[in-house]
Formats: sequence, C-alpha cells, structure tokens
Amino acid sequence: MSNIQDKVVIITGASSGIGEATAKELASKGAKLVLAARREARLQKLQEAIQNNGGQAVYKVTDVSSHEQMEELADYALKEFGKIDVMVNNAGVMPLSPVHEKKIKEWDLMVDVNIKGVLYGIAAVLPTMRERREGHIINVSSIAGHLVFPASSVYSGTKFAVRAITEGLRREECINNIRTTIVSPGSIDTELTAAISNSELKTAINEVMKIAIEPSNIARAIAFAIEQPADVAINEMIIRPTIQEL
Repeated sequence: MSNIQDKVVIITGASSGIGEATAKELASKGAKLVLAARREARLQKLQEAIQNNGGQAVYKVTDVSSHEQMEELADYALKEFGKIDVMVNNAGVMPLSPVHEKKIKEWDLMVDVNIKGVLYGIAAVLPTMRERREGHIINVSSIAGHLVFPASSVYSGTKFAVRAITEGLRREECINNIRTTIVSPGSIDTELTAAISNSELKTAINEVMKIAIEPSNIARAIAFAIEQPADVAINEMIIRPTIQEL
C-alpha cells in the first residue's frame, strides 16, 4: 500500500498544468483530494476524470490571493474529510516583463498570487497540522527562484520569496513533525507563459519552452516527497529538462 493512500491533499492551481497532473498522480495512489482553482468548469472535469478512475476528489472554486477564501478552503477540506495531511501550494502566475515597462498591475498580481497565496495557504492549514503534530506543506517555486534573468526580476523575486518562506517554516515547524518541501521546476509544458503581455518576449519564451517536459514529471516528484516515511523530509528539489542550460 502506498504511503499516500487515504492522505487528504489540498492542491491549489489544480485546473491545469502541474496542479492537474499532481491531482491525477496522487489520486492514482489513493489520496483524497481537495481541488482548488478559479475555473470551475475545469475543476468539475478533473473531478469527474478522477472519480471515473475510482479516485476520490472534491473541489472548491478559490482565489488564492484571498485570505478569506483560503481559510474557507481549509475548512471545506476538514468538513469533507476530517483532516488535512498535505497542502500543495501550486497556484502561480508568470507575466514576465522588464522593470522599465512599469507593469504595476502585473507586479501586484505576482505578489498577490505567488507570495500571498502561498502564505495564505500555509496559514489556513497550519493550525490543524500543529494540533495533530503532523502534516506536509509543499510549495512550488521555480528555477527562477534560484537565478534571475532579464525580464524575470519581479517573478524571480516572488519565487525566491517562496523558498525563503518555506525554509523559515521548516525551521519553525520541524519540531512539530511538520514537513516542508520546495519544488523548483524548470521548463514545464504548462499555460504559465500565457500571462506574458509583451508579445516579443512571449515569442522568445515560447521558443525556449520547446524543450519543456510534461507536468507529470513534477507530479511524480511531488508524490515521491509525500510518500516518504513520516521521519523523512524531502526539503527541496530542482527538476528541469536534461538539456535545459538555464
């Protein structure tokens, strides 16, 4: 039996990409899933696919940039399944642009989703995990959380922040048997580049993305971290295409 069997897992950004792939992977290993994203039609479709394959999943339309909605998401998980074993803070946006373009609304969006969304996710599940003295918080960063390239200044800043927050959380909560994992993907075939508004930059990034690997590769890594024994923590993973230089 998989160590994932019957674990209750919340996944944000579950409507596509890494979130969707992770949901399918964990469902196949017997997890009980709480799917969260803004696009209800996609959540419904994913829930149906999981249930048709014998898995268990519920969903709640959620904006991760809302502290109130994230608290409601955790409450919903507890109501449906009675516990929360794992929180996967996966939702993220990547509207890359040079700083001089002053795309303030895009900066605000990245801070709200990529940083505040992670913090709100942690805050929503931490009380019940501390009470039970067990749990696992997985935060999706990026290769851009390890290095900065032109047009990634703000995005990289948010993903560096995810790593800093997660490491701080590890140091604070390891005594409570709460595990943390940072996952930093490289080029992955998702919808992340769709948010780039600079057409020239978007074309260049899409060219780079031709080497992208499937989200299922990240999903398997997340499953690997979850299925370790309770006394083992996989704290950080970088996963990129073999031929990716950046």
